[in-house]
Amino acid sequence: MDDFIQAAIAEAKQGFLAGGIPIGSVLVKNGEIIGRGHNKRVQDNDPVTHAEIDCLRNAGRIGSYKDTTLYSTLMPCYLCAGAVVQFEIKKVIAGEAETFPGARKFMESHGVEVIDLNLDECKQLMSNFIQNHSQLWNEDIGK
Repeated sequence: MDDFIQAAIAEAKQGFLAGGIPIGSVLVKNGEIIGRGHNKRVQDNDPVTHAEIDCLRNAGRIGSYKDTTLYSTLMPCYLCAGAVVQFEIKKVIAGEAETFPGARKFMESHGVEVIDLNLDECKQLMSNFIQNHSQLWNEDIGK
């Protein structure tokens, strides 16, 4: 497991410990993390503060995002995939897509390379959360 997905997992755990949903993300450019974030929709009472959105906000304006890679512990949803496409991020690496398939096909249809690492640690984070907080999970994904 590389350092970047480990940093995203650390963000997910930080979000969970703060009372949120355990999804984390990092943005990488030239081999360095330039933005980090985790899902804060509970903590901030903001329905759009998903991990990837928080990560992009924390990266700030960098001009072009074309040479960046977005790491996320979970396959991005349509909201976050829309941001990926909008900012022309060319590569997304997800920790897993088993508990939530996300918007992989949407991103790929817009030329984004998507890699699913299928990591047990990421699947366990989400499955434990969903089992213990199903109402909150269903709210987040719109069910």
